[in-house]
Amino acid sequence: MTTFSIPVDDNVAKKIKHLVAQGVFPNIAEFGRQSMKKYLEELAVEAILKAESEPSLSGDLDDLLEKI
Repeated sequence: MTTFSIPVDDNVAKKIKHLVAQGVFPNIAEFGRQSMKKYLEELAVEAILKAESEPSLSGDLDDLLEKI
């Protein structure tokens, strides 16, 4: 497992510590792990949605060239 050291401003640190104190996360490290995992999942979903909305290039290449 790799370790990251990430500086955060005091306001963000207080919010994270508050979530840990409330028991939302067992510790700060778990907050970081879950936050990064969720963000990476969101990026993957965005990439899939973007790919689905892009035009498809299927069919006869000669017909496609004529459209260009």
